[in-house]
Amino acid sequence: MTQMNRRVFAFSGLAAMTALAGCSNPIGGEGAAALDARVDAARDYLRTNYPSLDDLFSNARGILYIPVVSEAGLFLGGAYGRGALRINDATVDYYSATRASIGLQIGAQQYAHALFFMTEQALSDFRFSPGWAASADMRYATPRQGGSLGTETTTQFAPVIAVVYGQSGIMAGASLAGVKYNRIIP
Repeated sequence: MTQMNRRVFAFSGLAAMTALAGCSNPIGGEGAAALDARVDAARDYLRTNYPSLDDLFSNARGILYIPVVSEAGLFLGGAYGRGALRINDATVDYYSATRASIGLQIGAQQYAHALFFMTEQALSDFRFSPGWAASADMRYATPRQGGSLGTETTTQFAPVIAVVYGQSGIMAGASLAGVKYNRIIP
């Protein structure tokens, strides 16, 4: 590796960490009560602004809410967020979502997402794995104009449905590909 490549690599990593630290997503020190309050706000936001999700809310076996994910990148990138898994609208576990990436990227953004576990098997696989990664069989429901969310009939039969919403910042897109979820103690 040439000295110039090392400098670019080091600078990119430092810039990504600085941008991530500057976002309003606290990485540590946030207790369970504060995290539950953020999850309540995320749940209420989804129910109020996307009434087309009512079927998902009523049929889901569990829902993981990650109210704020902060993402930054300059060739090297990273994302981090914390949230709670709720079953019957009661918190059962807390999770972190992390992602590292490398490639042509620049910018920073924040977004929120919720994973709707539509089958007991999908929920069980998530809860009892040492670290669960978002996979290709996960379906996305995306915001559309007028506050409706596209949840086609075929999507509702998927074992896990991801809803990404509330994007702000200057980075193209928000994807859950490569995100790893781990149980945490807040």
